[in-house]
Amino acid sequence: MNLFQLVWRNVLHRRTLSVLTAAAVAVTVALTVFLLLLRDGVEQGAEKGYGPFEVVVGADGSESQLALNTFYHVGAPTGNVPYSVLTGIQSEAETVAAFGMTTGDSYNGYPIVGVDPGYFQVRYGDKHLASGKLYGETGEAVVGAFAAKSAGLKVGDTFHGAHGLTEEHHEEEGEEEHEAHESFSYKVVGILPQLHTPDDRAVFTTMDYAWAVHHNEHSENREVTAVMIKPATLTGAQALKLKYDALDNVQAVFTSKAVADVVNMADKGTQAAGALMVLCVALASITLTLSLIAAANERRRDAGLLRLIGKSRSYVWATLMGEGLLLTLAGLAAGVLLGHGASGMFTDAVFGYTGIRLSAWASAPGEGLLLAGALVLGGLATLAPAMNMYRTDPLQLFRG
Repeated sequence: MNLFQLVWRNVLHRRTLSVLTAAAVAVTVALTVFLLLLRDGVEQGAEKGYGPFEVVVGADGSESQLALNTFYHVGAPTGNVPYSVLTGIQSEAETVAAFGMTTGDSYNGYPIVGVDPGYFQVRYGDKHLASGKLYGETGEAVVGAFAAKSAGLKVGDTFHGAHGLTEEHHEEEGEEEHEAHESFSYKVVGILPQLHTPDDRAVFTTMDYAWAVHHNEHSENREVTAVMIKPATLTGAQALKLKYDALDNVQAVFTSKAVADVVNMADKGTQAAGALMVLCVALASITLTLSLIAAANERRRDAGLLRLIGKSRSYVWATLMGEGLLLTLAGLAAGVLLGHGASGMFTDAVFGYTGIRLSAWASAPGEGLLLAGALVLGGLATLAPAMNMYRTDPLQLFRG
């Protein structure tokens, strides 16, 4: 019987404890893999989320909230700014492109975003629609790929929006406001291709939809929720920020800074989860060590017989080390599959709620280091009971 066969039979002999030990390693690895994929998704989503729009202008309030609502369609808007702010920005020499946005309504939980259709050319280039055409008339809508699939919308369908972004907002909607939304219908004229950005989970229509719903299309008090600006230069971006940040009840922010603040907050959450991972790693290492100590005590007589029939100390040591490493490898393999599999299962749920797309089956940054570190920890956890077996006299092993 060769060494591997002996190690395998030893593992099977204590199959219940072996499975529990490998499961402890697997759960720890799976949680860590999921955490790495989530962190990578946040970072990738942050990079892709705002495109060329380096400056965003909106109502006074939280910079992070303005960026999240404008580009990631998360949370409530900070408020509205006068329509004149949009026209002023569009006339600036430092502005390459500027698009006003009106938000506040939703369909089945997916935000309805009013924006000029030219936004898609500037943001995504010459991508073709999955089906249909871009909107041009009030009431026409183009639906993001994820929203269309989840809500079952296709070209030619009609629907009614609701005020607010959640069911709680819908329930708080007044009777008059409810009637206004029910009297205004949208017709789907196009479905966007999969863009792998938060725009996949939104419904887009003309910017004047909000004014039409509330019957103020021709009012001098028209407002927009935010203005996305593609500046000509970094100097131009700075000039635009300073000028419009100085207006009353208006804030202008650098999008990259606001998004970086959100990512830093997410990193703090990741660090807190990382502390839990450290505890899980410690528990898995202790479980492995205790399992192998029990195995060593059970096999003292077997080890003594192996020594008495001529097997070397190294052979006996290798049987226990092999068992520990085999359990570690089994736990690693199961943990990686479990971590990626769970990420795949929750990809749509995470994206639907946060706009973060998990690359479930891609290798996460740091995953290779995780596997190497887990193997090293498994080896260290195995080393103490194996060395104890190595140093013990064969006659004492046999008497035991």
